[in-house]
Amino acid sequence: MQVPQWFIYKVAIPALALKERLQTGVAFNPLDSRTKEDPYPYYAWLRMKDPVHRSAIMRGWVLSRHADCFAVLRDQRFGVEPEHAGAPALPPEIAEGAFYRLFRHSLLALDPPDHTRLRSLARKAFTRGAVERMRPRIVAIVDELLAEPLQRGEMDIIADFAFPLPVIVIAEMLGVPPEDRAQFKAWSDDLGEGLEPLLTPEQVQRADRAARELSAYLRAIIGERRRHPREDLLSALVLAEEEGNRLSEQELFSMCALLLAAGNETTTNLIGNGMLALLRNPDQLQLLRERPDLIENAVEELLRYDSPVQMTSRFAMEDVEIGGRMIRRGEMIITLLGAANRDPAVFPYPNRLDITRTPGPHLAFGLGVHYCLGAPLARLEGAIAIDALVRRTQDLRLAGQPRWRETLVLRGLRTLPVAFTASAARSTSAPEIVAASAN
Repeated sequence: MQVPQWFIYKVAIPALALKERLQTGVAFNPLDSRTKEDPYPYYAWLRMKDPVHRSAIMRGWVLSRHADCFAVLRDQRFGVEPEHAGAPALPPEIAEGAFYRLFRHSLLALDPPDHTRLRSLARKAFTRGAVERMRPRIVAIVDELLAEPLQRGEMDIIADFAFPLPVIVIAEMLGVPPEDRAQFKAWSDDLGEGLEPLLTPEQVQRADRAARELSAYLRAIIGERRRHPREDLLSALVLAEEEGNRLSEQELFSMCALLLAAGNETTTNLIGNGMLALLRNPDQLQLLRERPDLIENAVEELLRYDSPVQMTSRFAMEDVEIGGRMIRRGEMIITLLGAANRDPAVFPYPNRLDITRTPGPHLAFGLGVHYCLGAPLARLEGAIAIDALVRRTQDLRLAGQPRWRETLVLRGLRTLPVAFTASAARSTSAPEIVAASAN
């Protein structure tokens, strides 16, 4: 019998949180309504009370210190494949679903050597040089998206700008026809929710449906690329598959799904979260308007301040001690990237937004072999987009209440209404972004 959603959220999880608090004095409940809009005080409290915390709700260990998260993400004794670590099997309704089968073969879910082989095929499209060559097209897309809102003097930064920008970019990279972009975005939303650690039955169903529909779509378009290759990323991946049998059809589907879901959401969240942070810190917004040369530094600070990805997980491949706690083989570790990026031991005055801050070792894109493949592209898109919004508007202000999405891993806004007066600036010319090379 399927457990109803209301029971999970209203009864089961609160009961687990109460039990956890009674047993340890601390409970990590990411669904607490107090943490949705601002989780950072909660993270600070957890980091102070129990930085290596055993969570019944998350069914694993939760790390909130930068040093611990940094160490785990670089340590080869922790991997992403649960079966290699001897972790308990997933429930059949998830393990046998289309979404899990699709992402099981993606970079997110594979350890070396399979991860190394797949990453080597895709990383050529995301090198610093390859991404920099995309600058003129990204600038043109930004200008196109802003044309109508600038005339109106108001917009929803998410719906009108931050959502469509990355989906257009990745769709063009893959060679997806413009008429299919809306469907691509719908699949992206449902696949992105499938990455959440706590899923309702409805979310599982939507993610499975999106995985099936996207796979069917890709099967058709891949067949066309085999017959008529083009100058796009999908054709390059198909060619790599055929030349050395290095990329199976399932791996090809998984690669495209990952680029679609993970790539779109993180860039959208970077732009949305970043602009909200600037709007709530008008001194920093004004400084960026006066000093556009700070845009590269500002992007790094915005990534740290309100990270698009809040957490990621690993499995212990052997018994490992962290902070005086013994993590047993097969147990899951959740690294709270958002908490690590506000750790005062690494970032002085961590709750202060300072776009002049010397960029520190933030973990917004992860670390180690699973460092975000698309980080250079996200940085460039974010810099061009934020630079354009700041320089091409005057009196930029909130025009309503921002609303957050009901997600835990990918932190982002559902709406961000703003009003403004268009400035005289006509084009976007963000300075060259120094894209950190992926590990």
